Amino acid sequence: MRICAGGLLVRGDEILLAKRSKGRTFYPGVWDVIGGHCDGSEAPADALVRELREEIGVKALAFEEIAVLAEPQPASHGEARYHMFLVTAWDGDPRLLGAEHSELRWLGLDRALALPLAHPRYRDLFRAALERANGRTRDI
Repeated sequence: MRICAGGLLVRGDEILLAKRSKGRTFYPGVWDVIGGHCDGSEAPADALVRELREEIGVKALAFEEIAVLAEPQPASHGEARYHMFLVTAWDGDPRLLGAEHSELRWLGLDRALALPLAHPRYRDLFRAALERANGRTRDI
């Protein structure tokens, strides 16, 4: 089973999303959070910190795990667990590094929900993450 970590960076009422490059094996051309696979026995939190540094050049300073999502298409992609983290503080300015993503955007909730997203549960996750980051509690 694949174990992955993803970080939802929140800045006020905006979230940071990246568009997956069209050549990606899993979910090409859709919008996703920043993250990736855990290496070997790497803990999801450690994978999150590494992936944020490698993919957008930031160092996560404050984050918490807020959900674990199952793979939405296990028949075609295999079983996976996606550990999702709310990231509220980081060092550095997010910028795309490498070719995994073709775009990086800060988006308000309405604009984010209008995009083709990598996971069907992202809609609830984004709402809950924004509420939590802005001092309003909601279960995911």
